[in-house]
Amino acid sequence: MGVNHKVAVVTGSSSGIGFETSLLLARNQFRTYATMRNLNKSKVFETALKEKIPLTVAQLDVNDHASVNDAIDTILKENSRIDVLVNNAGYSVFGSLEELSLEEIKDEFETNFFGAVRAAKAVIPAMRKQSRGTIVNISSVGGKVGLLPFFTAYHATKFALEGYTESLRQELGEFGINVILIEPGAVGSNFMDNMRTAKNYIPNDSPYAKTIQRVFEGAQVIMTKTIHPREVAQVILNAINSTSPNVRYTVGKDAESILKRRAQLSDTEMEQWVRETYMEKKGFIRE
Repeated sequence: MGVNHKVAVVTGSSSGIGFETSLLLARNQFRTYATMRNLNKSKVFETALKEKIPLTVAQLDVNDHASVNDAIDTILKENSRIDVLVNNAGYSVFGSLEELSLEEIKDEFETNFFGAVRAAKAVIPAMRKQSRGTIVNISSVGGKVGLLPFFTAYHATKFALEGYTESLRQELGEFGINVILIEPGAVGSNFMDNMRTAKNYIPNDSPYAKTIQRVFEGAQVIMTKTIHPREVAQVILNAINSTSPNVRYTVGKDAESILKRRAQLSDTEMEQWVRETYMEKKGFIRE
């Protein structure tokens, strides 16, 4: 491995955006650490080995302070630098606020928000000393618009990540560290498969059952028009390689359509549009 290779760390690399981003960065000669909580869940190393690209799989649980610090310390000992951190680890818990427990909501914040904070805190000292670095936070169009009922906790974590990122940029800019937001729309991955449902939700007894069923039916239409995670990975690579990256990057026609509507419509009109879009099962992309 040449000394000029940049070093990248990607969290949540077992599948989806993290999987594709890790491989794409390694294919572009970043010395990439594809990190994940469970090393047995992914085939990313097999793919990297077959392609002979500079990728290492490492255990890192963003919910565990010691795990994050141990992984980053090891990477720094091996390379003496970290140039890129992609905060991708995350999931969604589905359910009405009434039926979600506080523990379930806190757990989602623990991964989606505080996980990104832990990882950033671990790499910032090295990036500051080397006077350069890029932190990429994977948000969502749902971090700009509270689109969907029953994804309240997920939206909250992504809104938090957006505000945190904007402020952190101001702190780190003078040290040559960029902090970037990626805002995909619907992505074809196992995100929905990994989605958790409120433990207190009992379909036959829930007052929200009928509405939840309509939301699921609308979501199924939307998930037929997803983008491939590779599209998100390519945007991440382009942003990292840019000499003057944007603050945020929207990915997907659905995300672009949603944000265009958000800029044009009043709050009430936006709520109505989302409601009609879901109930009509047309998806968010309108001709």
